[in-house]
Amino acid sequence: MLVEDSLVVRQLLMHIIGRDPRLELVAAVASGEEALETIAANRPDVVSMDIRLPGIDGLETTRRIMAEHPTPIVVVADAVEDSSLRISMNALRAGALSVVEKPVATTHAGYDAVAGEICTQLRIMAQVPVIRRRPIGTEWAGRVSAGAPAPVRAPAPSDQPSVLAIAASTGGPPALARVVGSLPENFPLPVLLVQHMGAAFMEGFAAWLNGVVPLPVSVARDGERAEGGRVYVAPGDRHLELGTNDVLRILDSAPVGGQRPAATVLFRSVARQAGSRGIGVLLTGMGEDGALGLLDMRRAGATTVAEHESTAVVYGMPAAAVRLAAARSVLPLDRIAGHVLRSINPEPAP
Repeated sequence: MLVEDSLVVRQLLMHIIGRDPRLELVAAVASGEEALETIAANRPDVVSMDIRLPGIDGLETTRRIMAEHPTPIVVVADAVEDSSLRISMNALRAGALSVVEKPVATTHAGYDAVAGEICTQLRIMAQVPVIRRRPIGTEWAGRVSAGAPAPVRAPAPSDQPSVLAIAASTGGPPALARVVGSLPENFPLPVLLVQHMGAAFMEGFAAWLNGVVPLPVSVARDGERAEGGRVYVAPGDRHLELGTNDVLRILDSAPVGGQRPAATVLFRSVARQAGSRGIGVLLTGMGEDGALGLLDMRRAGATTVAEHESTAVVYGMPAAAVRLAAARSVLPLDRIAGHVLRSINPEPAP
């Protein structure tokens, strides 16, 4: 189902979708009101959602669809407009799964790449179950990974954590807002963050996250020193690494596991530089990025956490870490920040 108020863009999207034999257009509407009125009858597998709509905007339309007829939603947005970026990020928080760049004319140099990304996201997100399979309950809280444990070095009592690395993909923005937003303003560690998202949206994502969490958030710059109490977001289409003396490195080396930035690249650099003083957290996401890097961190003696299936929008990346026994703890989203804080300031023994 296509929701787009501009006739020109709507026709362009219809053309793009029509070229992909794996996609079938069941409806194309011009407003959020029309989408809400017809979604039950059309029963789409996935919705392409414009964010700047007359009347009910794309954010409110997303909220209502997720409340009344939960359906995977891909936001199609103009990446250069600040207001559109803010609405897009809030739509992700409201339940949309991903955001892609709005196409321009077929004669534009980047048209084929944008068109291909739109179709890819629609096909992938159509397969994502957006209804929780089980409620979050205490029977799932704190369950640790099964399988043979990886060879690890137990952290020494003097190994005070020095850096927190977090990574996410599909469903990541609201999950990151929840975890990072639960950290206090005086959080002592630098937070290095990888979120899989189109390069055009990374500045907007960082600005949005900066507005919803207590810690200052910015896009990481090559050569800057990571400071405690600040969040550094990997820039679009570049890897983020922790270098010596807490200096950040931004790399344009090849994608790892098809991803750039890659969570595994970040986690492996933290394993090298911080060893047992690192904390690694792997949240919701499709694929397996981050699992091998988290395993390296655990082997180095770091504190490692994967999000539990009960709260993950897509249990791909955390599941891969669980299979490798890369996570010391597997926790629902609401318990991760508390676990991180206890890792920094352990409760004294009675």
